Amino acid sequence: MQFPDDDNGQLLSEIAAAGVDLTQMHSIDFFILFEQKADAERFMSAIAADELAPKTKLDTCPDTGVWEVVTSVTMVPDHQLLSQTEQYLESIANSHEGYGDGWGILAE
Repeated sequence: MQFPDDDNGQLLSEIAAAGVDLTQMHSIDFFILFEQKADAERFMSAIAADELAPKTKLDTCPDTGVWEVVTSVTMVPDHQLLSQTEQYLESIANSHEGYGDGWGILAE
């Protein structure tokens, strides 16, 4: 399977090499970071009604100590769809002083 030469393509390649079936639905976690807890909470409120992102969780990022919203989206991990979803969530996060920090699939 061929993947585009970018960060998402590289991650998909690694996930496929680990044996994950990329033709099946998976819960994909998108990570959005915020300096202020209030901004993270406003972001969560903004996407709460969105059918795309019905599950969110707020915690502190273990790597940076800033506030992290993990938004879980169930989808087939297709490069274009992942990139579009990531851009969509980041566009909402940016209006709440947040920024994207990538995505991942938890091992099943």
